[in-house]
Amino acid sequence: MRRLNIGYFIKEGFSSIFSHGLMSFAAVCMIVACLIIMGSFSLLAVNVDEMLSQLEDENEFLAFVDEDYTDSQIRALMEQVRALDNVGEVTFVSREQAKRDYLKGHESDGLYANIPDKVFRDRLSIHVKDLTRFSETVDAVDDLPGVVNHRAAGEVAEGFVAVRNAVTALAMVLVGILAVVSLFIISNTTRLAAFARREEIAIMKMCGATDGFVRWPFIVEGLILGMMGALVAFFLQWAVYAGVSRALVEGGAADLFGLMDFKMMWKRVLGIFVLSGSVIGALGSSFAIRKFLQV
Repeated sequence: MRRLNIGYFIKEGFSSIFSHGLMSFAAVCMIVACLIIMGSFSLLAVNVDEMLSQLEDENEFLAFVDEDYTDSQIRALMEQVRALDNVGEVTFVSREQAKRDYLKGHESDGLYANIPDKVFRDRLSIHVKDLTRFSETVDAVDDLPGVVNHRAAGEVAEGFVAVRNAVTALAMVLVGILAVVSLFIISNTTRLAAFARREEIAIMKMCGATDGFVRWPFIVEGLILGMMGALVAFFLQWAVYAGVSRALVEGGAADLFGLMDFKMMWKRVLGIFVLSGSVIGALGSSFAIRKFLQV
């Protein structure tokens, strides 16, 4: 009996889709448009977050050590820095090494070759763990005895954090708005099908049909529409993403903003699209049919 009911539900769901072809097509198109917009902003947020993670791996600032500090005092200072929260790797750079590193960028200019070592200062190269706490960490290091100055690009770190937060917030707002719009379209599609069959639904209810028996074909219809829209949206999203990635490479902007390979994310994107489309379709149909069950 259970298999018969499932077959009946699926059959009725497909039948209703083809009976209202234009509205079904409009619902699928709306789901596709909503999922692509939601997916595009979500993928942008993912890429910005990935860039921020890479920046955290590479980001560092310099803390300049008091010239009067001995080697043992410098080692003690390094241990103090390592003990601070949010500090990752700490590397000592002597003034001689600092000079060599500086001269690597001025090899063609002989004027810099005779700069005395004392112009440079011993320093600590400090990597941070969490870029959102970059300024806080710089201040904590700067307050330690023996640290006389620092050099840090805090504006860059704060700028990336602000961009990530803005993109994430915008993506979440758009996901919410477009989900509501999709629910509205699906509800109207299902409501149209239920209205056309309102007399049949009334007769079924009077003959003892349960609400679930009447409701499930419409929920299946919404699920099918949602999954159809999700699959179409997924392949279109892949094409759009690949096109944008190719344009960045051809335009020479890949070094500044290189996108993650879509093949690394396609399973997750497909799963989210199918789940979102199915939930939107099922909920939209469930909301629409409630009125017609009150017989």
